[in-house]
Amino acid sequence: MKALIYFAVIVGLVPIQSVLLPHISVWGVKPDLSFVAVCLVGLIAGELDGLLVGLALGWAMSLFSAQDLISGAVLKGTTGFVAGLAGRQVVYLSPIVLVAGLLVVSCLTGLVTPFVLKLSVQQDWWWAVWTVVLPQACLDAVIGGLIYWLMWSRLNIEQLMSESRM
Repeated sequence: MKALIYFAVIVGLVPIQSVLLPHISVWGVKPDLSFVAVCLVGLIAGELDGLLVGLALGWAMSLFSAQDLISGAVLKGTTGFVAGLAGRQVVYLSPIVLVAGLLVVSCLTGLVTPFVLKLSVQQDWWWAVWTVVLPQACLDAVIGGLIYWLMWSRLNIEQLMSESRM
């Protein structure tokens, strides 16, 4: 049943992310639902599920974008694995803690691109952080927090987390 849900998430998010979301922009950045989904899968289901869903979703998303095939899969897979490790260490995960964690992790993954690319003189690190990385991280954290809050208020997340990790 879990494999079917993960397959539906991957197959559903790829067209939404690549077709619908490029037309939606907040603060000049587009939401990254695949990042949020990988983090939530890692937190709720564990490291292995987060890693596998992250690799599959990163690979599928890089097919439809200008991102490098390997870096997209590796970044999303690593994010899912780290989220799974964090979910195992946190006893009570409130939406506020999740938003703070998503903000930090999204900032770290967002800084990979300016680090890898050679930025021009007009586009230095501070420009990349203030105009791209921080708005993207804030948007991802808010979306992830809202999705988790909806799941938290409607479902018994603690029971779901303990059942999925067995």
